Amino acid sequence: MDDYIKKGTMDFRKANLALFAGALSTFANLYMTQPVLPTLSKVFHISPTTASLSLSLTTASLAICMLIVGSLSEAWGRKPIMTFSMIAVAVLTFLIAISPNYHILLILRVIQGIVFAGLPAIAMAYLGEEIEPKSLGAAMGLYVSGNSIGGLAGRIIMGSVSDFFNWRIGMVTIGVISLLVAIAFYFLLPKSKHFKPEKLAFKPLFKSLIMHIKDPALLSLFGMGFLLMGSFVTMYNYIGFQLIEPPYSLSQSIVGWIFLIYLVGTFSSAWMGGLADKHGRFKMLLLGIILMFGGAILSLTSILLIKILGIAIFTFGFFGGHAIASGWVGRRATHDKAQASSLYLFFYYVGSSVGGTTGGIFWSKFGWGGVISIILTFLLIAAFLAIIINKITAKNAAAHS
Repeated sequence: MDDYIKKGTMDFRKANLALFAGALSTFANLYMTQPVLPTLSKVFHISPTTASLSLSLTTASLAICMLIVGSLSEAWGRKPIMTFSMIAVAVLTFLIAISPNYHILLILRVIQGIVFAGLPAIAMAYLGEEIEPKSLGAAMGLYVSGNSIGGLAGRIIMGSVSDFFNWRIGMVTIGVISLLVAIAFYFLLPKSKHFKPEKLAFKPLFKSLIMHIKDPALLSLFGMGFLLMGSFVTMYNYIGFQLIEPPYSLSQSIVGWIFLIYLVGTFSSAWMGGLADKHGRFKMLLLGIILMFGGAILSLTSILLIKILGIAIFTFGFFGGHAIASGWVGRRATHDKAQASSLYLFFYYVGSSVGGTTGGIFWSKFGWGGVISIILTFLLIAAFLAIIINKITAKNAAAHS
């Protein structure tokens, strides 16, 4: 146990900084089209639902490939795949910036989704293997906070640069930053000490995937990822469409800066992750869902400040809930932790694709009330799953005591 990375050490700081930077780069690129969905809709003469495919198709290809890449990392190692992924993502962002039409843009975004898969699931597995168990909640919280900062940076850069120049220049800017971050990641991340390469054989890997799915607690956690992310992306995909319309009529730049709300997620993921280590995961997970539910209801108001407050509360709850659920997967899985993380993120990003696209249909037919109705339905089911997870884990703990 002495060679595990402990909280307060230089290696702990370097590992967290590297994975924070990796998450920042990944999520800045992943969500870079979200703040300019109304712009893409106008420029390419497409509907809001079609514009949302620039995110939904990316997250769908990411979800599918994450299952494969997570398995490959069991044989090839964690750090090499993560580093390659980050460099390739930056190069693809440059290519997307010069897309001649929307079809080419979508094809490149699908390819980018495949490449994205090289970081998220493996990063979670790396933390699960290298960080001492009692520091894992805090480390996972810091990693997830990188997701929120990345999402924030990507949206603000795209929103602001698109307003002053155009969306293509915005993407080039993100590409340059991503390349610099990839270099820093390579030099900062400590080498794996607990990773043991396994021979690449897909039959046993497939069997272990099935074993993960057969665990009702893990399956419920995967469902939790689907529902939380489905709710979150639905909210942020269509809030921009509402805010650029009357009575708000906000500019693209101002809508981009509203994503500063993501900063509350940076705090809540680390804070709630730490509290879960002390007070129990179930209580904090349920609190996250309740905050999301209340925030979504507040966003129905027509008063702009209250609407933004509601989105902030919703965001706070989401990042806290996701940090706890994703960390819980690592603790629950008894074997092939990268695969378990991959499965969680598979459902997580499928939720993003399903929620994000379905939200467009409800936005077009029923407006903002329709968008919120989907979110509230997802969250009610998530609360039910949280209760199931708690009952199963409590029963297991009693059986082993």
